Amino acid sequence: METTLKLNLDKLDHQIIHHMMNDANVSYAELGKKFFVSAGTIHVRIKKLQDAGVVKGTRFNVDFKKLGYDVIAFIGIYLKESSMYDAVAKELGKMPEIVRLNYTTGNYSMFAEVVCKDINELKTVLHDELQKIKGIERTETFISLEESFNRTIKVT
Repeated sequence: METTLKLNLDKLDHQIIHHMMNDANVSYAELGKKFFVSAGTIHVRIKKLQDAGVVKGTRFNVDFKKLGYDVIAFIGIYLKESSMYDAVAKELGKMPEIVRLNYTTGNYSMFAEVVCKDINELKTVLHDELQKIKGIERTETFISLEESFNRTIKVT
């Protein structure tokens, strides 16, 4: 588990974070103009945020369905023992279909988001891969019919 350090972020850091969360493709020069600082200042601030672990890389926001991935599912995972979390998470991390994994409270020990090309691929993930991982007691699967929205939070 990560420990959170209190970072000394100022208004400019928050402005950069907010803008980059909405458009990571913007140039440092454009951001500098927008916030009345140099592109070099933006570069230094972003490097500081990366070094502190606040910014963990950049990625494209891809529409999986347009690439032929028609099934998005959420899997509630029950562990035999909570002490097996790290070992199970390590094994789940090897499965490319799992795009997000959370350690949770409530009914499930873990909750995973899975992206598959079709129902047959999801079936393979569930029956041929997940059930073979030592430490998983059982799973419960929810298939997403539609994503209404997907957004980031407003950083303040």
